[in-house]
Amino acid sequence: MTARKAALRALVLAVICCGLMALIDGYIRPSYGIKSAVKIVLFLCLPLALFRKQKPLFSRFRAEKRGLLTALGLGFGVYAVILAAYFLIDGMGWYDFSGIVGQLSANAGVHRGNFLYISLYISFANSLLEEYFFRGWLFDGLAPLGSVTRWSLCCGLFALYHVAMMTGWFSSVLFVLAMAGLAAGAAIFHWLNLRYNTLLTSWLVHMFANFAINTIGFLLMT
Repeated sequence: MTARKAALRALVLAVICCGLMALIDGYIRPSYGIKSAVKIVLFLCLPLALFRKQKPLFSRFRAEKRGLLTALGLGFGVYAVILAAYFLIDGMGWYDFSGIVGQLSANAGVHRGNFLYISLYISFANSLLEEYFFRGWLFDGLAPLGSVTRWSLCCGLFALYHVAMMTGWFSSVLFVLAMAGLAAGAAIFHWLNLRYNTLLTSWLVHMFANFAINTIGFLLMT
Protein backbone atom coordinates (compact mmCIF):
# COMPACT_ATOMS: atom_id res chain seq x y z
CA MET A 1 0.00 0.00 0.00
CA THR A 2 1.38 3.42 -0.99
CA ALA A 3 1.74 6.21 1.58
CA ARG A 4 -1.03 8.22 -0.09
CA LYS A 5 -3.45 5.27 -0.04
CA ALA A 6 -2.65 4.69 3.64
CA ALA A 7 -3.40 8.35 4.32
CA LEU A 8 -6.73 8.16 2.50
CA ARG A 9 -7.54 5.00 4.43
CA ALA A 10 -6.87 6.87 7.69
CA LEU A 11 -9.06 9.76 6.54
CA VAL A 12 -11.96 7.45 5.66
CA LEU A 13 -11.71 5.73 9.05
CA ALA A 14 -11.62 9.12 10.83
CA VAL A 15 -14.72 10.33 8.98
CA ILE A 16 -16.55 7.09 9.79
CA CYS A 17 -15.60 7.27 13.47
CA CYS A 18 -16.64 10.92 13.75
CA GLY A 19 -19.86 10.17 11.86
CA LEU A 20 -20.71 7.33 14.23
CA MET A 21 -20.06 9.57 17.24
CA ALA A 22 -22.29 12.25 15.68
CA LEU A 23 -25.03 9.64 15.22
CA ILE A 24 -24.66 8.58 18.84
CA ASP A 25 -24.59 12.15 20.17
CA GLY A 26 -27.37 13.51 17.99
CA TYR A 27 -29.83 10.63 17.64
CA ILE A 28 -29.17 7.47 19.66
CA ARG A 29 -28.23 9.35 22.86
CA PRO A 30 -27.30 6.45 25.16
CA SER A 31 -26.06 6.90 28.71
CA TYR A 32 -22.78 8.75 29.06
CA GLY A 33 -20.99 5.57 30.13
CA ILE A 34 -22.01 3.68 26.99
CA LYS A 35 -21.12 6.64 24.78
CA SER A 36 -17.70 6.89 26.42
CA ALA A 37 -17.05 3.17 25.93
CA VAL A 38 -17.90 3.42 22.22
CA LYS A 39 -15.65 6.44 21.87
CA ILE A 40 -12.72 4.60 23.45
CA VAL A 41 -13.14 1.84 20.86
CA LEU A 42 -13.44 4.25 17.93
CA PHE A 43 -10.85 6.86 18.92
CA LEU A 44 -8.23 4.64 20.56
CA CYS A 45 -8.61 0.91 20.00
CA LEU A 46 -9.30 0.97 16.25
CA PRO A 47 -6.40 3.31 15.34
CA LEU A 48 -4.00 1.32 17.55
CA ALA A 49 -5.14 -1.97 16.04
CA LEU A 50 -5.28 -0.94 12.37
CA PHE A 51 -2.25 1.36 12.20
CA ARG A 52 0.34 -0.51 14.23
CA LYS A 53 3.33 1.01 12.42
CA GLN A 54 2.70 4.46 13.86
CA LYS A 55 4.60 5.84 16.83
CA PRO A 56 3.74 4.02 20.12
CA LEU A 57 1.04 5.72 22.19
CA PHE A 58 2.98 6.49 25.36
CA SER A 59 6.05 7.78 23.52
CA ARG A 60 3.88 10.62 22.22
CA PHE A 61 3.52 12.14 25.70
CA ARG A 62 7.16 12.74 26.62
CA ALA A 63 8.00 16.40 27.08
CA GLU A 64 10.72 18.73 28.28
CA LYS A 65 10.23 21.25 31.07
CA ARG A 66 10.07 24.24 28.70
CA GLY A 67 7.21 22.73 26.74
CA LEU A 68 5.28 21.93 29.91
CA LEU A 69 5.67 25.45 31.26
CA THR A 70 4.51 26.93 27.96
CA ALA A 71 1.49 24.63 27.90
CA LEU A 72 0.57 25.46 31.49
CA GLY A 73 0.82 29.19 30.80
CA LEU A 74 -1.38 28.85 27.72
CA GLY A 75 -3.76 26.63 29.64
CA PHE A 76 -4.34 29.20 32.36
CA GLY A 77 -4.79 31.85 29.67
CA VAL A 78 -7.37 29.76 27.82
CA TYR A 79 -9.23 29.10 31.08
CA ALA A 80 -9.38 32.83 31.81
CA VAL A 81 -10.46 33.78 28.28
CA ILE A 82 -13.30 31.22 28.15
CA LEU A 83 -14.64 32.28 31.54
CA ALA A 84 -14.32 35.96 30.66
CA ALA A 85 -16.24 35.38 27.43
CA TYR A 86 -18.99 33.55 29.34
CA PHE A 87 -19.38 36.29 31.96
CA LEU A 88 -19.36 38.97 29.25
CA ILE A 89 -22.01 37.27 27.10
CA ASP A 90 -24.14 36.36 30.11
CA GLY A 91 -23.73 39.75 31.78
CA MET A 92 -24.66 41.65 28.62
CA GLY A 93 -27.71 39.43 28.13
CA TRP A 94 -26.63 38.38 24.64
CA TYR A 95 -27.55 34.75 25.26
CA ASP A 96 -29.41 32.73 27.89
CA PHE A 97 -27.15 29.81 28.79
CA SER A 98 -29.67 28.19 31.14
CA GLY A 99 -31.11 26.09 28.31
CA ILE A 100 -27.81 24.20 27.99
CA VAL A 101 -28.52 22.43 31.29
CA GLY A 102 -31.72 20.98 29.85
CA GLN A 103 -29.93 19.96 26.66
CA LEU A 104 -27.23 18.13 28.63
CA SER A 105 -29.80 16.29 30.68
CA ALA A 106 -31.98 15.29 27.72
CA ASN A 107 -29.23 14.45 25.23
CA ALA A 108 -26.40 13.09 27.38
CA GLY A 109 -27.95 12.20 30.72
CA VAL A 110 -25.75 14.75 32.50
CA HIS A 111 -27.29 16.20 35.65
CA ARG A 112 -26.25 17.64 38.98
CA GLY A 113 -25.84 14.20 40.58
CA ASN A 114 -23.27 12.89 38.08
CA PHE A 115 -21.81 16.15 36.81
CA LEU A 116 -18.66 16.02 38.95
CA TYR A 117 -17.69 12.54 37.78
CA ILE A 118 -18.45 13.25 34.14
CA SER A 119 -16.62 16.58 34.23
CA LEU A 120 -13.50 14.86 35.61
CA TYR A 121 -13.70 12.24 32.85
CA ILE A 122 -14.16 14.92 30.18
CA SER A 123 -11.26 16.98 31.47
CA PHE A 124 -8.71 14.18 31.76
CA ALA A 125 -9.71 11.08 29.78
CA ASN A 126 -11.91 12.47 27.01
CA SER A 127 -9.37 15.19 26.16
CA LEU A 128 -6.66 12.51 26.00
CA LEU A 129 -8.70 10.45 23.53
CA GLU A 130 -9.30 13.45 21.29
CA GLU A 131 -5.66 14.54 21.38
CA TYR A 132 -4.44 11.10 20.39
CA PHE A 133 -7.08 10.68 17.68
CA PHE A 134 -6.94 14.12 16.02
CA ARG A 135 -3.49 15.50 16.87
CA GLY A 136 -1.61 12.21 17.04
CA TRP A 137 -2.85 9.36 14.91
CA LEU A 138 -4.80 11.31 12.28
CA PHE A 139 -2.32 14.18 11.92
CA ASP A 140 0.55 11.74 11.42
CA GLY A 141 -1.49 9.54 9.13
CA LEU A 142 -2.43 12.38 6.76
CA ALA A 143 1.17 13.60 6.32
CA PRO A 144 1.46 12.14 2.76
CA LEU A 145 -1.40 14.43 1.63
CA GLY A 146 0.67 17.57 2.23
CA SER A 147 0.90 20.12 5.02
CA VAL A 148 -2.02 22.39 4.05
CA THR A 149 -4.36 19.47 3.40
CA ARG A 150 -3.66 17.63 6.63
CA TRP A 151 -3.87 20.78 8.75
CA SER A 152 -7.16 21.77 7.12
CA LEU A 153 -8.68 18.31 7.42
CA CYS A 154 -7.59 17.72 11.02
CA CYS A 155 -8.72 21.15 12.25
CA GLY A 156 -11.95 21.08 10.27
CA LEU A 157 -12.87 17.55 11.28
CA PHE A 158 -12.18 18.35 14.95
CA ALA A 159 -14.62 21.28 14.78
CA LEU A 160 -17.27 19.36 12.83
CA TYR A 161 -17.03 16.45 15.25
CA HIS A 162 -18.44 18.75 17.96
CA VAL A 163 -21.49 19.81 15.93
CA ALA A 164 -23.82 17.00 17.03
CA MET A 165 -23.04 17.34 20.73
CA MET A 166 -23.49 21.14 20.64
CA THR A 167 -26.65 21.26 18.54
CA GLY A 168 -29.28 23.41 20.24
CA TRP A 169 -26.86 24.99 22.70
CA PHE A 170 -26.33 28.35 21.02
CA SER A 171 -27.83 30.82 18.60
CA SER A 172 -26.61 30.49 15.00
CA VAL A 173 -24.09 33.33 15.40
CA LEU A 174 -22.58 31.93 18.61
CA PHE A 175 -22.58 28.45 17.09
CA VAL A 176 -20.53 29.61 14.09
CA LEU A 177 -18.16 31.45 16.41
CA ALA A 178 -17.81 28.31 18.54
CA MET A 179 -16.97 26.21 15.47
CA ALA A 180 -14.41 28.75 14.32
CA GLY A 181 -12.93 28.81 17.81
CA LEU A 182 -12.66 25.02 17.85
CA ALA A 183 -10.88 24.97 14.49
CA ALA A 184 -8.52 27.74 15.59
CA GLY A 185 -7.89 25.94 18.88
CA ALA A 186 -7.06 22.76 17.00
CA ALA A 187 -4.51 24.67 14.90
CA ILE A 188 -2.88 26.00 18.08
CA PHE A 189 -2.77 22.48 19.50
CA HIS A 190 -1.06 21.17 16.37
CA TRP A 191 1.47 23.99 16.47
CA LEU A 192 2.28 23.28 20.12
CA ASN A 193 2.82 19.60 19.44
CA LEU A 194 5.09 20.25 16.48
CA ARG A 195 7.02 22.90 18.40
CA TYR A 196 7.74 20.63 21.36
CA ASN A 197 7.44 17.22 19.67
CA THR A 198 4.86 15.86 22.11
CA LEU A 199 1.10 15.54 22.55
CA LEU A 200 1.42 16.41 26.22
CA THR A 201 1.41 20.16 25.51
CA SER A 202 -1.88 20.17 23.61
CA TRP A 203 -3.41 17.75 26.11
CA LEU A 204 -2.63 20.15 28.97
CA VAL A 205 -4.16 23.13 27.17
CA HIS A 206 -7.14 21.02 26.14
CA MET A 207 -7.65 20.03 29.79
CA PHE A 208 -7.72 23.67 30.88
CA ALA A 209 -10.26 24.49 28.17
CA ASN A 210 -12.42 21.67 29.50
CA PHE A 211 -11.88 22.89 33.07
CA ALA A 212 -13.31 26.24 31.99
CA ILE A 213 -16.32 24.69 30.25
CA ASN A 214 -16.97 22.45 33.25
CA THR A 215 -16.70 25.47 35.58
CA ILE A 216 -19.40 27.17 33.52
CA GLY A 217 -21.49 23.98 33.69
CA PHE A 218 -21.11 23.93 37.47
CA LEU A 219 -22.21 27.57 37.69
CA LEU A 220 -25.26 26.84 35.53
CA MET A 221 -26.29 23.83 37.62
CA THR A 222 -26.02 25.54 41.01
